[in-house]
Amino acid sequence: MLGALAPPHRTTTTAEAMTDDTTAARPAAREDLDDLDLGPAAARPDRPAGFFHSRAWLFGEMLVGAIVSLVASFVLSVDAIELATNPGTVLSCDINAIVSCGTVGSAPQSALFGFPNSFLGLVSEPVVITLAVLGLSRIRFPRWFLVAAQSVYLLGVIFAYWLLYQSMFVIGALCPWCLSVTAATTLVFLSMLHWNILEGTVPWPRRVQSVAMTVVRSGAYGYLTATWFVLLAAAILLKYGSALFA
Repeated sequence: MLGALAPPHRTTTTAEAMTDDTTAARPAAREDLDDLDLGPAAARPDRPAGFFHSRAWLFGEMLVGAIVSLVASFVLSVDAIELATNPGTVLSCDINAIVSCGTVGSAPQSALFGFPNSFLGLVSEPVVITLAVLGLSRIRFPRWFLVAAQSVYLLGVIFAYWLLYQSMFVIGALCPWCLSVTAATTLVFLSMLHWNILEGTVPWPRRVQSVAMTVVRSGAYGYLTATWFVLLAAAILLKYGSALFA
């Protein structure tokens, strides 16, 4: 009688066993995806893969560019103080009439806001370095923060190229450390923009985002970046020619 009242033995089917295994594997699979740090934008089928589109590469570029700019800003700040103390001093990068940090540093454009422009780099570049290190540490930033960072750095790029124009066509001399800041600022800005295009962060029209993603996905973005630096060097060579090396 007791045996008859006992609940019948239930046999686990193969399908149920597979379902249980799949359910158990889901947390592990989710952890693997988290390790890849794909992010919400990565779910889009048009987002490119590869190292040159990765967090490590892009935030690494930002870190290198910001460090170069910070070092250059520090040297320029030391030179500015030296020029203020001894106006006739010859700086280490006063190579000839064209390549002359002293000529550029003594011009009014080098202290546009009443203090050496390089002081701005001493303040801003540590912020960019912090942002890059946090990005490499897989910190995910709010959209508003990335938009603000991109906008502020756009102003920095505009200012850097205004100073380059003043240096080439008004002052008539070049400062190697200033050129380093311009190049590094450009690299940081373009790397940040690359990341924001991948993340779909920039609030521009859908069609513009689609075109930007196509440029990035095709690899043309990298070629355009390299071309810009080549054109920048070519413009300097065409402007001054052999006088650079006289």
